[in-house]
Amino acid sequence: MEKIKVLLTDDHDVVRKGMKMLLEDEETIEVVGEASDGLEAIDKIAQLLPDVVILDLTMPKMSGIEAAKIVSENYPDVKILIFSMHNNRDYIVSSVENGANGYLLKDTGKEEIMKALHTVSEGRKYFPPDISEVIIDELLAKNQAQKTAASPTGGIYAKITPKEQQILDLIIQGLNSREIADKLFLSIRTVDNHRANMMKKTKAKNTADLVKMAIQ
Repeated sequence: MEKIKVLLTDDHDVVRKGMKMLLEDEETIEVVGEASDGLEAIDKIAQLLPDVVILDLTMPKMSGIEAAKIVSENYPDVKILIFSMHNNRDYIVSSVENGANGYLLKDTGKEEIMKALHTVSEGRKYFPPDISEVIIDELLAKNQAQKTAASPTGGIYAKITPKEQQILDLIIQGLNSREIADKLFLSIRTVDNHRANMMKKTKAKNTADLVKMAIQ
């Protein structure tokens, strides 16, 4: 079996060394090089042609997202695995939009790191459940925005505020006021007020009526 050739990219030397030690214990992995920023990673990829590049996101000279875009456009056979401390919607979505094949947080265990490396090296995607949830939410939001834009009147979403739209999407998913409050870092009273405002604006008789209007 051919080893998976990996290039490590992180601006922290201790992170690279730790990851290298972890991967070198594996018979199926070969660490072919290291880089401390996005620019150096691009140069090393051109020289070494690894199977997978592991990219940190926040680095000097060139970020991981910028590097991912260049790699995906110029070296499509090199798979990109983001390895970041950022569990943030914007970072995750931007990484995927710029060609990332997988996304792991830096507190990920060895077993899952190995699973991710093997998965992306085979040309498949690897996103843990919490990261997948963010990506799915973004796709649903974009889909809803497209539906609203395509509607002559804009539908129910044209009548309510962005925050109310966010709450309505969670109501449609079956969340109650307490669960919505926890997810959006709001008070239950604030969520209930938004719910009441939506019903008033749309003339919905109850929550079921509100949901029915939204999905029509």
